[in-house]
Amino acid sequence: MTGGSRNAPPRAGAMLEALRGLGYSTAAALADIIDNSVSAGASEVHVGFAWAGDESRVTVLDDGRGMSDAELESAMTLGDKSPLDERHPGDLGRFGMGLKTASFSQCRRLTVASAKAGARSCLRWDLDALARDPSGGWLLFEGPAPGSEAFLATLSDKSSGTLVLWEAMDRVVTKAYTADDFVDLIDRVEAHLAMVFHRLLEGPSARLRILINGRPVAPWDPFMSGHPAKPWNSPIARSSADAVTVAVECHVLPHKDKLSPEEFERAAGPDGWNAQQGFYVYRNERLLVAGGWLGLGPGRAWNREEPYRLARIRLDIPNTADAAWKIDIRKSIARPPVSLRPWLTKLAEHTREQARKVFAYRGSPTQPRVGGPIEQAWRVERTNAGARYRIDEKHPAVAATLGAAAEHAPLIRAMLRVVEETVPVQRIWLDTAENKDTPRTGFAGEPTAAVVDVLKALYADMVGRRAMSDERAKKALSTTEPFQNYPDLIAALPSEPGQNNHPGTP
Repeated sequence: MTGGSRNAPPRAGAMLEALRGLGYSTAAALADIIDNSVSAGASEVHVGFAWAGDESRVTVLDDGRGMSDAELESAMTLGDKSPLDERHPGDLGRFGMGLKTASFSQCRRLTVASAKAGARSCLRWDLDALARDPSGGWLLFEGPAPGSEAFLATLSDKSSGTLVLWEAMDRVVTKAYTADDFVDLIDRVEAHLAMVFHRLLEGPSARLRILINGRPVAPWDPFMSGHPAKPWNSPIARSSADAVTVAVECHVLPHKDKLSPEEFERAAGPDGWNAQQGFYVYRNERLLVAGGWLGLGPGRAWNREEPYRLARIRLDIPNTADAAWKIDIRKSIARPPVSLRPWLTKLAEHTREQARKVFAYRGSPTQPRVGGPIEQAWRVERTNAGARYRIDEKHPAVAATLGAAAEHAPLIRAMLRVVEETVPVQRIWLDTAENKDTPRTGFAGEPTAAVVDVLKALYADMVGRRAMSDERAKKALSTTEPFQNYPDLIAALPSEPGQNNHPGTP
């Protein structure tokens, strides 16, 4: 039979228990709560963690506009607003579910109290109480649970603002959970909030201040903006799709050799260098996606790989782009529209290549400081069977040896061929993977005298046997790998190659 309809509301307890499985971490859940504070115009948010074993709790108190009783009931109602509704440009929400789903993922009792224009309201969801209700109804309780009144006291002296209280935190305080685990959780939450809200927390005109147990959260900038050792970042590029304009700025971070140990550790981010590479997608300056390549790549999608760990790309979208970018309810996934994928892929390819060069050359410049191409000691032969690495006989060091010992050229070439055929590729690959860095090359970490000794030998051959002028010899060395990184030592080479003093030394 057809033509009829039935009213089939979900049972409250079963529905809310199902929503608990959306996969929020505690840090992501708290970020969702703070989104509501930002949307309410808050300038300061206090996050409180109180350890008490099974009775541990978390509070989030803001100084925003607050809510009337009707507004609070709407905020506590699941699905009261449609994600299709037009939102204020500064609104960080979309689905009208974040407060509830984020909270239920962590606790069984959610209490929200709010003050606005001198009036106060308080409503509570209690999953245990719903489980005991045989009707399966949507019972939204008024006021805090008995014995929890004191936990809302910090709101009492505010004329406006909202306090969110999590109790019965069964998804956090599990069996064998200790106070030390709780402290570790606080550290993870701090690192996550420092990253997600860093653009709102930064600078003297910061729009937001977040405190955890009274301690201000310091912003974590993924792009190390303004650091003098940054090798490259692009101008801001913009493109539009479906009447939505996005902005992209590409960054390559400094190599480890250019940073102090403290800077390197901090720049790694909450999840480490490899995990933090890729796109950082922001909506209204709030970070949604922290790293990853958004499924981009010519043919097969790119993975997070060691040589590209210094590449980070900032991508800004407005909150009108949620549907086009398929933003999920946890604000943790974004997928670029098909029309933007070629453009984003091209930008990412260039950024990845720049990052790979900085990683491979340990932060050394990849272009000479003077005109002309770099004379490299190694060249790559690419065939259908794969790549082979060959020593270039035109490199000054190799050419000087072959020229000075012409009668031994066959033996020298045999020795070079043995070196070529025994390059420890697998060992280099394993060491790079294990050490998270490329092996040291280009005299990195060697004393100046070691570089000077080699420079003097090559310079003497150029000026002596090959009869090059002083100026031409120095220019040739300045475009020869790896000496392009030592212009001061080249400039200080003595006009008479027979002198014994080392340039740059007494």
